[in-house]
Amino acid sequence: MEFGVWFAFFTMFLAGGLTPGPAVMLVTTSSIRYGFWAAMAPAVGICVANIIWVTLAASGASALAHAFPAGFLALKVVGIAFILYLAWRTAFGEPVDLLRRDPPPKRKLLAHGIGLQLANPNALVYFGGLMPAYIDADGDLVSQIIVIMITVTVCEMFGLVVYAIGADALARRFHSKTFATWFFRIAALTMALSACYAVYSTWMTTGR
Repeated sequence: MEFGVWFAFFTMFLAGGLTPGPAVMLVTTSSIRYGFWAAMAPAVGICVANIIWVTLAASGASALAHAFPAGFLALKVVGIAFILYLAWRTAFGEPVDLLRRDPPPKRKLLAHGIGLQLANPNALVYFGGLMPAYIDADGDLVSQIIVIMITVTVCEMFGLVVYAIGADALARRFHSKTFATWFFRIAALTMALSACYAVYSTWMTTGR
């Protein structure tokens, strides 16, 4: 992959990693509830899911999705349902313990990160629609995919770490359960709306 192409790819995914969406909201609310280090569990899960997305995109899964629109639509429905479920849990789940006396469910947070990003329609836009444009069909595919995986992981983790640090600092400063409750509800609404918008944008782009 040429440097100019890589830099354009890097810039696109860095901007995407810093844009609030379902993944960012999951990490942010996890950081407020459990602290910075616990929020890294869903962050790692999101990065694992990204690698799966890159692998699927490189293997031609996006072309397969276009060939079987009914199955693709079913996956979209399941994906948006899972994200809406997580948004509901975020908004109306267990009470927020700002003293963080209970240990975080790290395995559960990791699984939520993987599940959310695999179900995230935004990932389809980036990996299925945009990523193939940066791949040189005449070049070494394996080396390009490795570079893409590393770049995507670095960009994603950078954005998630920034939000996790900010959320952790916010929770330490505002020891108010009312503030935390409404913050979680706004984050859940953002999570749900961004997922719905991504479904709409992919519908307008692909027509299915």
